[in-house]
Amino acid sequence: MSVTTTNASTTRTVTSAATTPRTRMTALARAELTLLGRNKGALAATVFVPLVLPFSVRAAAKEMDLAEAELTIGTLMLPAAIGFCLLFAVYSALVGVFVVRREELVLKRLHTGELRDVEILAGSATPALLSALVQSLLLAVGCALLLDLSAPSAIHLSVLGLLLGLAMCAALAAVTASFTRTSDSAQVTPLPFMFASMLGSGMFVPLELLPDRLASVCELLPLTPVITLVRGGWTGDLSGAETMGAMATAVAWTVLAMFAVRRWFRWEPRR
Repeated sequence: MSVTTTNASTTRTVTSAATTPRTRMTALARAELTLLGRNKGALAATVFVPLVLPFSVRAAAKEMDLAEAELTIGTLMLPAAIGFCLLFAVYSALVGVFVVRREELVLKRLHTGELRDVEILAGSATPALLSALVQSLLLAVGCALLLDLSAPSAIHLSVLGLLLGLAMCAALAAVTASFTRTSDSAQVTPLPFMFASMLGSGMFVPLELLPDRLASVCELLPLTPVITLVRGGWTGDLSGAETMGAMATAVAWTVLAMFAVRRWFRWEPRR
């Protein structure tokens, strides 16, 4: 009788200790959120920088002929503001998170534990993704109110562009972290992609104002389809072919980045 009781007790203990991917990722995300709140520098770069930089776009827009591109200051600033959120709150922030956690051997311990690889990366990225999502919504409301933007003509395109951008920037951050040796170099390695995106993805200068050949090259940059979809959701001037092309480009970059992560991501410090 005592054996039966012990077995039942053991069964209840094992069942209660069982976890699910959702609970494991939630616990990891909660820990990352706590660490983010304690790191004042990272918190400022993640939260405040994306909210300030769009004002530089407005200053630059005064020197452009936006009417030629059939745009307004609002339809230029809003996609740019969301692009800044993706670059700073997601991409740059997550490069630092992945590298620092790897150097502190946190990723190594998690990798040898119960969590799967995708759970570790997704759980670590969740606070940054949620932060960028909230900021993007606030910026959309702020731009609509302050810049007299009309209601979006195809809001589903803007939402789709934002979601694709979140997934893509998180995956690209993991790729960049794969080739970043230390936490100090993590402040430098994201810069090429960030500068290329700001200058060539239509954030500061609309592609319509660039020479045709240069615009054709810039259309292939990772963040360009995101900006295109977000802006097209407000202006409603995207054709079906342009929408499908932007979606295909964004998905292709995301899939390519995920393949690169599976192939080259490191769970231990680089030597």
